[in-house]
Amino acid sequence: MKGVIGMVKPCNIATPTSHVAHISHCTTRTNHKTQRLTVKSSWNSESGQARVANRVAKLGHKWREYQGIKNWEGLLDPLDDDLRHEILRYGDFVEAAYRCFEFDTSSPDYGMCKFTENTMLDRCGLGGSGYEVTKSLHATCEVQLPGWTEKKPSWTSKNSSWIGYVAVCNDEKEITRLGRRDVVIAYRGTATCLEWIENLRAMLTSLGNEMTPDRKKAMVQKGFLSMYTTATPTCPSLRDMVREEISRIIETYGNEPLSVTITGHSLGAALATLTAYDITSTFKHSPLVTVVSFGGPRVGNRHFRSQLENSGTRILRIVNATDVITKVPGFVVDDSNDTTKRRVHVSGLQKWLQKQVYQTDWFKYADVGKELRLSSYASPYLTKSDFATCHDLKTYLHLVDGFVSSSCPFRTTAKRLLAEAKHSS
Repeated sequence: MKGVIGMVKPCNIATPTSHVAHISHCTTRTNHKTQRLTVKSSWNSESGQARVANRVAKLGHKWREYQGIKNWEGLLDPLDDDLRHEILRYGDFVEAAYRCFEFDTSSPDYGMCKFTENTMLDRCGLGGSGYEVTKSLHATCEVQLPGWTEKKPSWTSKNSSWIGYVAVCNDEKEITRLGRRDVVIAYRGTATCLEWIENLRAMLTSLGNEMTPDRKKAMVQKGFLSMYTTATPTCPSLRDMVREEISRIIETYGNEPLSVTITGHSLGAALATLTAYDITSTFKHSPLVTVVSFGGPRVGNRHFRSQLENSGTRILRIVNATDVITKVPGFVVDDSNDTTKRRVHVSGLQKWLQKQVYQTDWFKYADVGKELRLSSYASPYLTKSDFATCHDLKTYLHLVDGFVSSSCPFRTTAKRLLAEAKHSS
């Protein structure tokens, strides 16, 4: 972050509500002391415990509102404290997906999960969450490196990798607090060489008849769809694994209040959106499906967005305004909800090229869901504005914990720090 950030001044909240009345300070910029904080990579962090098990509020009959049944109206600005807790809770499940992944390319288990399903959450600090992992999930990349790279390290060609997990809430106290039995599907972000290549396949492609039986013009990013639908002789597709597990869960718990919450960061956020679409399209009587995504890229076009909305899927996108990933693929952004009026933005292109791009459907993206927009500039603990810091999952959770409202973007009582704060004059 440019500039110096340090001392805080009181935040003046005109009409305090029950969930922000206890907040007394908001950060502002001054030229005095600076608090410096180093952001550790989410997927390399081995220290500390997640804070998911701090059960502070009983959602009860209001759980559908917190799952977005009313599109989180009145809950985002100012940010409702109970919703804040739920967002952070799901963020911790994503953090666990990173912690479980074997990043060491020299390890024979590179690309796999480091822990068994029955010890996974406990090893990641979520032993008290009330959830149990029921299924490990893998994603397969369709792309292959070219033949001239024969001397490449073997790890660069790994096409199937552990991507996340399904966990079901089985703790009676937590079920009572939540008001229903919750199912979490958590996805990590990009980790392998081939996954990075898939991210670059930005052209929109049709979902196909199996995922779009009514043959509408819903299109999504080619690389994301590839990772969701590609299978190998030894590894089923992510789509098939999700469908099988959700089918089992609905058959087991379908006679009780049930929700499916899909959460992910970066690439995981994109896969979470595709997963939500697939579940609501595949199961006629699916539970309420909600996506809570962090730092996700754009996924599809306006037809895809319309089908998501019509299916009843609720999506809450947590966006850091300084995070570039949330602005791509960004050749064209079709942000019109009105099918009779198309507003297309093609930044930095000459008019003749804009016209050419406008005439093709391959790059017309549209944002989906409800957005909670945060900013690294609001935090007194962030002194960098580099790509890694702005996109890191820990930064997102830090900003969610600190955000109060658009008029008071950061509270001094926030407890989720990124690392040890060092003070200097």
